[in-house]
Amino acid sequence: MALIRPHPLRPTADSTDIAIRDLAVIGDRRTAAVLTRDGTILWYCPGRFDRPSLLAGLLDPNGGAWRIDLPGATPAGRGYLEESGVLETWLRVGVSEWAVTDWMPAGADAPSGLICRLFSAAPCEARVSLKPCPDYARAAPGLVRLDDSVRIGGGGHHLYASHQMVVEGEAVVFTLPEGETGWAVLSDAALEVPPARLDLDRWLEVTLAHWSELAALFDYEGPYKREVAASLRAIRLLSHEASGGIVAAATTSLPEVPGGSRNWDYRYAWLRDAGMIVSALTRLGGDLAEAGRYLDFICSSRGSSSKYPMAILTTLDGEAAPTEEILDLAGFDHSRPVRIGNNAGDQLQLDGFANVLLAAKLLYQRTDHRPHWDAVEEVAEFLVRHWREPDHGIWEEEGTCHYTANKVIVACALASVAEFSDDASQARRWRAIVGEIRDFVSGNCLTKEGAYAAVAGREAVDVSAALFPAWGYTEAGAPEMRATIAALERDHSWNGLLYWRHLECADARFEGTFLAGVFWVAQYWVLQGDLERARRILDAGLGYANDLGLFAEEADPREEGGGRMLGNIPQSFVHAAFIGAVIDLKHALARLQASVTAKQKE
Repeated sequence: MALIRPHPLRPTADSTDIAIRDLAVIGDRRTAAVLTRDGTILWYCPGRFDRPSLLAGLLDPNGGAWRIDLPGATPAGRGYLEESGVLETWLRVGVSEWAVTDWMPAGADAPSGLICRLFSAAPCEARVSLKPCPDYARAAPGLVRLDDSVRIGGGGHHLYASHQMVVEGEAVVFTLPEGETGWAVLSDAALEVPPARLDLDRWLEVTLAHWSELAALFDYEGPYKREVAASLRAIRLLSHEASGGIVAAATTSLPEVPGGSRNWDYRYAWLRDAGMIVSALTRLGGDLAEAGRYLDFICSSRGSSSKYPMAILTTLDGEAAPTEEILDLAGFDHSRPVRIGNNAGDQLQLDGFANVLLAAKLLYQRTDHRPHWDAVEEVAEFLVRHWREPDHGIWEEEGTCHYTANKVIVACALASVAEFSDDASQARRWRAIVGEIRDFVSGNCLTKEGAYAAVAGREAVDVSAALFPAWGYTEAGAPEMRATIAALERDHSWNGLLYWRHLECADARFEGTFLAGVFWVAQYWVLQGDLERARRILDAGLGYANDLGLFAEEADPREEGGGRMLGNIPQSFVHAAFIGAVIDLKHALARLQASVTAKQKE
């Protein structure tokens, strides 16, 4: 097993004071668990990403956790095995180190619904304790000691371990004596045969093989190879293998503003995010089927809304996401409310539908077929009818406006799919609408400085405009784009490297810089031909990935000591934005090299 070991890590604080960059994720492409640097599992929703949690210590110190207590231990490093989602964590005691290997079995030959933990020989006596708090800590654990396991509550979860377990109040505990190895398995249901160490070894082997097969689907060679591999892993950790859906993040209610109320549930699939991910993976090359499955999922959600072709965000069943519910939990970093569900599903977000069309275009360009054309056609006709309406924008704001970026992406989407229509009159009609949108933008969506306004008739700009050249709406060097980037640098940047978004309903300066936007600006400079500047911005954004290459939604550069992550993690939207920028950089470098080679031959 090849493992690149990072530098030693700083000690982890108590779970009530965990930083978002401390978090790691393991998963089986059904659901995920979230761990800290010291091997504590603080978040786990059995069965599926968006189902009720069994462990919610991430959002409340009394919300449940699976801890490892090793006297005097400090975190010594961690890393994923190869390109898998199997995590190895090292703890140091004096001059000795202790390894904990955590994973969720995955693959056709592996059992599902398990978290497995392997412990190397303990340097001193270690105590492993599981305190389950079912249903977001709203239900009693109901622990029952059986002959070979401990049953948890009415959900049928069972804990198995290598050493004798005892129930202490609401926790299950076992002790690992000095010098002994051990293991533990948390299962969604009772296993027919209690597991043994050989079973865990076999499940680990099968899981690593499964992840290796997934990694082989995209054989990327180019700049930032290791970082691209980490982003692909993150996207796969957020993928639901059974349906093909991808959740926006594995967590809920990690704050965009520390101590504030902008805390959202991201354990659902958004049209916008899925469209951007399909686009990134399609442009990356490799196996088209994996990217195509995400489009399959998007189109399978038709009928999930009574107002739109499909709901703007859905569960992994392709159904409309549940409305928000507030939980009585303390909140991460005292940030409340803690939400489950999401109310944005009923919003009109034109860019979400447009991203579906852009993703379809990229797939159609690589195949002789046009899968889901009926759904694509329905979405296009919806945009033709509704593009003139104000919507909630790319940032899902509370009120509606005429957001420039959403008009622009609709124009680009309709122009793109018009190329694939067999109906000449339909294609002409779609292209006529593109012309109308362009007239609207040029007549209503420029500031007094000639920049693209965030909202028609207003003077602020937004980082989403950096995507206009990538979408094919305009050239990177167009006067409007130069004016827009200049305004972003002046009004929305941190040292010209990190960028805040613009919000109409709140002051975005209280948030962190928006990492997807950082990579969009890097992509702009690639298209503008300033590759050195693009690299500086890419590197600045990468500075806010954690040691495992995971991005949260935002980064706050103002915190002393280098800044902190904000928002839910890992954020598939950000990882897709990073991949998109790197792909364009790779192509630009190839063109530059070809030009140099041609001149040398002259």
